[in-house]
Amino acid sequence: MKVRHTLALSGAVVVAAAAVVVAVLPAAPAGAHGTMSDPASRVYVCKQQNPENPTNAACRAAIAAGGTQPFYDWNEVSLLTAGGRHRELIPDGKLCSAGRDKYRGLDLARADWPAKRISAGPLTITYHATAPHANSNFEFYITRAGWSPTQPLRWSDLVHLQTFNNQNPATFTNWTITIPPRTGRHLIYSIWQRVVGSEEAFYTCSDVDFGGGGTPPPTSTTTPPPPSTTPAPPPPGGTWAAGTSYQAGAVVTHNGSRYTCRQPHTAIAGWEPPNTPALWQPA
Repeated sequence: MKVRHTLALSGAVVVAAAAVVVAVLPAAPAGAHGTMSDPASRVYVCKQQNPENPTNAACRAAIAAGGTQPFYDWNEVSLLTAGGRHRELIPDGKLCSAGRDKYRGLDLARADWPAKRISAGPLTITYHATAPHANSNFEFYITRAGWSPTQPLRWSDLVHLQTFNNQNPATFTNWTITIPPRTGRHLIYSIWQRVVGSEEAFYTCSDVDFGGGGTPPPTSTTTPPPPSTTPAPPPPGGTWAAGTSYQAGAVVTHNGSRYTCRQPHTAIAGWEPPNTPALWQPA
C-alpha cells in the first residue's frame, strides 16, 4: 500500500508539473501570410528575381529605396490591426506598401515594373498564401481608365472589380474576375482581410499591361519650324501649394525645407513633398 501511495503521489506531481508548463508556454501565433502570384505582385516579382541581383530596373530601384529585406519578407505586406479600416490607415501614395516604411520601394511610381499582358474579359488570378486561414474576405480592384503609372497611386484611382467573402484559401487559390476595357499599363490591387481570430489584412499591387498605351505618333513629313529664341519661363516655385502644376526642376519650400520636382504633375492635398519621394527630392 505504501508503494502504491508513493507512485500515485509521483504521478500527481508529474501531472501538476505538466500543467504548469502548459500554462506558462505562450500560444504560438498563427499568422496568415501571402501575396498575389499571378499576376505577380511587385514584391513577388522582385523576390523571384533574387533580391541580391534583380534584373529589372524597377526592382533595383525599390531595393535601393528600402533594402533587400522586404523582398525576403515578401509575404508580409500587411497591417496587423486593419479590421477593414484600409482607407483610414493607408494614405494615398502608399497603397502598395500598406503605408509601411519597410516596403516603401513598392510605392515607386514607375512605368517599368514587370507587367503581365492581359486583355478585357475573364481573367484567372492566383493568390499564394504561405499560411492560409479560413473565413477570409478578398477584394480586387483595377486602376481607373486614364490612370498613369508614373503618378502615386491613390484610393480614388481604384475601381472595384469583385469581392469574395468567407473564403477558405489554400496555399494557391484561384478566382476568375472580369476585367474591364483598358489601354496601356494598369494595376490590379487586392486586399485580403482576415475575419475570424485576427484583424490582419494583406495588400498587393500587380502590374498589368493591356497594350496600345505607348504607341508612338506617326512620323510627320512636315518640316518643323525653327526653334524659338525666346527663353522658356522658369518653372513655378515658391511655397508648395495644392492645385499648382509643377514642372520637373521646379524648386519649392515646404515647412522650411526646399524640394526639387522630379516629374511634372498637378499637386493635390496629400502629395506634400515629404510624403511623395517619387515626385520631390530634397533640394
